[in-house]
Amino acid sequence: MAENEELEVAEGETRQKILVADDEASIRRILETRLKMVGYDVVVAEDGEEAVEVFNKTNPDLVVLDVMMPKLDGYGVTREIRRTSDVPIIILTALGDVSERITGLELGADDYVIKPFSPKELEARVKAVLRRTINKDVIIPASNSTVSGTASSGKNNKNVITTGMIKIDTARRQVFRKNERIRLTGMEFSLLELLVNNSGQAYSRNEILQHVWSYPADHRIDTRVVDVHISRLRSKLEADPNNPELILTARGIGYMFQRIN
Repeated sequence: MAENEELEVAEGETRQKILVADDEASIRRILETRLKMVGYDVVVAEDGEEAVEVFNKTNPDLVVLDVMMPKLDGYGVTREIRRTSDVPIIILTALGDVSERITGLELGADDYVIKPFSPKELEARVKAVLRRTINKDVIIPASNSTVSGTASSGKNNKNVITTGMIKIDTARRQVFRKNERIRLTGMEFSLLELLVNNSGQAYSRNEILQHVWSYPADHRIDTRVVDVHISRLRSKLEADPNNPELILTARGIGYMFQRIN
């Protein structure tokens, strides 16, 4: 993306807001400058406690979060955010510390970027995650809205997929079990949507990374990003996550979805 290229913002449309939390002033300054340059509003925090405070005050569309911060580390911030919000989170993590990445993902982060990193790489990850987690093209009139906390009946509704006790509303990007809402992050829903829309087809981890996370085929990334998200989905959707019936492991390949009548 050229440095002078900005995201197109329609008249009257609010720019997407990003919270950058990092205790290194140089990183905050660089990311704030670059992200503003490409069309985002940016708010910053220099420690974990401030990150939670700024998040609650500003309601950002995405959080870029360093793992190692004073007062409250990135894990603690992620836990606090996930108590009330499914907003996408990208963690910044050290090059050699795989455990940091996995822990962050297990707590609910959507993606990670390894330090040291190129600002352009982070811009690309931000754009990809926002594209996958915020569906602004779907406008549902109030007259067609379902009762809060329940799914639409699914009758003659091509946007609702029913499998066993699970209902997946692809228009609203919501999932229900017996009309009770199951909270998924945006990336969890995008992963589920890919597998459900192609039930019975096995996808490799690299294929999933390309389809859901928009990573190029030649990009080197730890495929455990997929494994952790699959584990999170199973814990939310399966009656017995250790013996899944919906999201199956395709041995030697990757994962697939199996519909239940």
